Amino acid sequence: MTFLQIIILISGISFVYYGLSSFFSKKMKVEYNRWGYPEQRLIIGSLQLLGGLGLFLGFVFEPLIPLSSASLMLLMLAAIGVRIKIEDQPLRMIPALFYAILNFLILVNSAF
Repeated sequence: MTFLQIIILISGISFVYYGLSSFFSKKMKVEYNRWGYPEQRLIIGSLQLLGGLGLFLGFVFEPLIPLSSASLMLLMLAAIGVRIKIEDQPLRMIPALFYAILNFLILVNSAF
């Protein structure tokens, strides 16, 4: 298994998990309220789920990998923006920053 395949799996699994958590987790419902986006919880969760599934499907249909990773990277950059807007603790931004960088690496290594 290549490095690219490993980071695709890490990101894909994580976003499928977070997407499903957005639908079913009480903790995530509280977080969306804290972020100021309770009405967008299901939309954002759907985007996370679709992005994660798109990475997995990219193993069969390769053009989905750069599309999915770019979308997830933008989603995580927006998440960083939200955390800055609500003046969240810098440590709480680390997961979004990590996944933005991870998906940037996937994008760069899959598109070129």
